[in-house]
Amino acid sequence: MSMTKNPLAAAAALRRGRSLLTVTQYAIAGAGLIAALVLGFLVHTPTIWGLLPIVLYAVLSLCGMNLLLATVISLLAGVVLAQRPPTDVGILLGSALGDTVTVIGVICLLGSGLGEVLRQTGAADLLVRGVMRVVRRDSQLAIQLGVMMSCLVLVFALGTLAGALAIAAPILIPITARAGFTRSATASMMFLGGCAGLALAPFAGANIAILDASGVEYGTYVLVAAGPLALLSLLLSIVVVPRVQRRSALGGDDFYEDDLTGADEQAPGPRTVRATWAFSVVLVVSVAYATMSKGGTAFPLLALPVMAVVTAMAGGLSVRGTIDALCRGAGRMVETFLLFWILAAFFQMVNELKPYDVLLDSFGPQLHDLPVLSFAVAVALLGWLGVPGATAAHVVLLNNVFGPLGTSIGLTPATWAVTYLWGSKADTYGPFPNPNMMSALGFAEATRLRTLLSVGWQVLIPAAVMYGLILTLLV
Repeated sequence: MSMTKNPLAAAAALRRGRSLLTVTQYAIAGAGLIAALVLGFLVHTPTIWGLLPIVLYAVLSLCGMNLLLATVISLLAGVVLAQRPPTDVGILLGSALGDTVTVIGVICLLGSGLGEVLRQTGAADLLVRGVMRVVRRDSQLAIQLGVMMSCLVLVFALGTLAGALAIAAPILIPITARAGFTRSATASMMFLGGCAGLALAPFAGANIAILDASGVEYGTYVLVAAGPLALLSLLLSIVVVPRVQRRSALGGDDFYEDDLTGADEQAPGPRTVRATWAFSVVLVVSVAYATMSKGGTAFPLLALPVMAVVTAMAGGLSVRGTIDALCRGAGRMVETFLLFWILAAFFQMVNELKPYDVLLDSFGPQLHDLPVLSFAVAVALLGWLGVPGATAAHVVLLNNVFGPLGTSIGLTPATWAVTYLWGSKADTYGPFPNPNMMSALGFAEATRLRTLLSVGWQVLIPAAVMYGLILTLLV
């Protein structure tokens, strides 16, 4: 009887905790909106109180509120504070559709549509299998590096970690199971390889935001920012993953079931092979052209649909099938698109209140006296610990607040690229669990979050030191 009551009591306590958290979130939102309404009658632009919507957004996000809802509430706070009439809000939302932040949301839609085309044609599967065919199956280290490179390549191509791991996991798990790897070790490989690919992905929304905010071309971004992180992840994995394997194997309860080790690999059809080659060639050409032409944020709006259409044609998809795949894939990212659209309006609203002008007038001389390195490190730390939300939003917000000042005191585009990358991606590795960790755990069918969190920390600390040294050299 006690065994029945304990789970019921735990479930009831969990429901009460969630209800309390929800009440707290809405109480904070209500208090923020009331404060904005009152202040709207008392202050005028420019005002330091323009930071209220930013603070409200941060607090609501930290409290776990849905990011889209938190952004809508924060935008309403800004509108009320500025005392904008409803007709002006419509104009604001209309102008936000052409904002760079909204463009990143459109890129996320198109990237997800491309991912679905790769699924339908089988090109995504073949990319993973192609990498794994070149590694020795009698060496655990070779298999480990093959798994990591497979995840890296697929995330690089798709620009999303969760979507890529969803495709790769069913292919990779039988291979790691046959090689005797534990679930925790497999999750560690997928996480480290996927995160390396995410840093490098040329058409990932966050990386597009970094390139746009810093003003560097993709080659420089890889050389000074993303490349070192990807290389460090691969090198550290040689030590980290075997250690996870040894520790997780001790109990004997972290291995895959026997039925997973016998999965057969089917030979790909000619259409799948053509689709994979077509996609690979167009991807390489697109990245090369974007690097040479400095195409900027707008280029993926052309490149992603072209890659999808060329891959679909080579893979034998009909016109209707291609459209269905694009719409089905893009449909998964509608909430993300809405988030970026509302974020764009939110940032425009905050800029109209001009709180940063007040801050610069008050503290600008002191900030100008800061060493360039100290300023860059401080911005990166704020992005890591102080600005919750979508990664691309981190970058845009950091650029809005600190970009003009940092450039005026001597931060170069390359320095900004490193600062924005580390400020927006450090929280992927720690100090707390995050969606990318949970995705790797889930797709690897692993349950030991503490182990994966430890893996993240073992990359986080050396990477922080590495980027500190890179910033020292750049400034």
